[in-house]
Amino acid sequence: MADGDGLGEAATATASPPAPAPGLSPSHGWRERLRAGLAGTGASLWFVAGLGLLYALRVPLRLCENLAAVTVFLNSLTPKFYVALTGTSSLISGLIFIFEWWYYHKHGTSFIEQVSVSHLRPLMGGTESSISEPGSSSSNRESETSRQNLSECKVWRNPLNLFRGAEYRRYTWVTGKEPLTYYDMNLSAQDHQTFFTCDTDFLRPSDTVMQKAWRERNPPARIKAAYQALELNNDCATAYVLLAEEEATTIVDAERLFKQALKAGETIYRRSQQCQHQSPQHEAQLRRDTNVLVYIKRRLAMCARKLGRIREAVKIMRDLMKEFPPLTMLNIHENLLESLLELQAYADVQAVLAKYDDISLPKSAAICYTAALLKTRTVSDKFSPETASRRGLSTAEINAVEAIHRAVEFNPHVPKYLLEMKSLILPPEHILKRGDSEAIAYAFFHLQHWKRIEGALNLLQCTWEGTFRMIPYPLEKGHLFYPYPSCTETADRELLPTFHHVSVYPKKELPFFIHFTAGLCSSTAMIALLTHQFPEIMGVFAKAVSMISRTCVEYL
Repeated sequence: MADGDGLGEAATATASPPAPAPGLSPSHGWRERLRAGLAGTGASLWFVAGLGLLYALRVPLRLCENLAAVTVFLNSLTPKFYVALTGTSSLISGLIFIFEWWYYHKHGTSFIEQVSVSHLRPLMGGTESSISEPGSSSSNRESETSRQNLSECKVWRNPLNLFRGAEYRRYTWVTGKEPLTYYDMNLSAQDHQTFFTCDTDFLRPSDTVMQKAWRERNPPARIKAAYQALELNNDCATAYVLLAEEEATTIVDAERLFKQALKAGETIYRRSQQCQHQSPQHEAQLRRDTNVLVYIKRRLAMCARKLGRIREAVKIMRDLMKEFPPLTMLNIHENLLESLLELQAYADVQAVLAKYDDISLPKSAAICYTAALLKTRTVSDKFSPETASRRGLSTAEINAVEAIHRAVEFNPHVPKYLLEMKSLILPPEHILKRGDSEAIAYAFFHLQHWKRIEGALNLLQCTWEGTFRMIPYPLEKGHLFYPYPSCTETADRELLPTFHHVSVYPKKELPFFIHFTAGLCSSTAMIALLTHQFPEIMGVFAKAVSMISRTCVEYL
């Protein structure tokens, strides 16, 4: 039913109750319930035992005499003391409230709650209840949930990622802000080592130098290593790739370097093809040289697209998809979709969607929203909310609305960027599917295509929020896709720069401690104000409270 990344559509499968795990007996259910009941009863028993111990020791501890002394001390205090006490309490709770609010908006969780769960809960024995038998159904469910979260939080290479030197670095020069996070660049370094290195690099000195270059964190050091590799071998394709990505300051310069890389890469690729059957090492070298050649051609196609030679870019992409069909994980079809939309070749776009918008293939925002755009295009120019409310929706309009709902369910962050309710930033080099990072990457390149079709954004604005009525509990149950993953916020905060306000779905409620500190700050401030304005009345109130508490203790 679904693809390996948990992104397949769930509409084609009927809901069925989960089958019991093999080897489990029905007795496990009542044992777990009994254990949970005993755990809750134990807490109540400890509380009752504490009260009983306090009552038994009331005479040795002289509770009544001590409380009387405290009452006399409180009665001797002036209203100024209460004003100072409540004012200080209000100030401290206000500072805690401000810190909690800042920490929640920066990290998406409460600091007090996080500390309580991380440090206090183990001291109170909270982890014991989570320990279950190895064969229990609860442990099986937890392991299954962890595996699903791991697949849902898989980070993908952005198929439309920008050039570091010609685009990302120029943005830094103009704004002084870093558009890429360290986590994102570290993932790219891992990708480069996977694509551009192999076990036989030691046979060629230039490849040995480049192997170290891809691991280098400092950009000037990487560029210096690329020049050293070219001094050893003027046909080192990966050295030209690194210079095109990071040293070139314009797309024209990057394209020139990629053309040099292509010339060297094709020569090395043909040589590797002739030796591929000699040993496993030669096969690994062929795979590496294939990755290098595909990467170069793809980046040349992206250069042509950015320089306005769109038909040339489309031809390169089509040739790549025909020549190297196994490399579908590179998602070259998403580059092709964007270029075809720029040409307004909607029939060709539909043909690509017919091949890749399949139940067995991973979905993406580009696939879902492009499918919605094509259906919206047929009705958007004549669509009017007032007319639709009077006569109802036509069949074509219903299809368009359903396509929009499908796209919004897959990634609910995209409409805010398409409707310009949130400001766009440069897309990261890696994205999380169904997350805010994917929404930014899609809208950055496809917003112009939605604007080009008359009425498309109007129809999107009128219908996209209706999706949420069909999925009231998106984290528990989806309509066409699996439930929305709960890990997207954490991963997006790692991928996106700190100056960007990460979009969160579903919207979280404020933590309890923010409400608590806000209420404590407000109440103590109010008491301080009343004590300052009406000292006599508040003094009588304080004496009454102390007398009531003393009476209760004497009664006990």
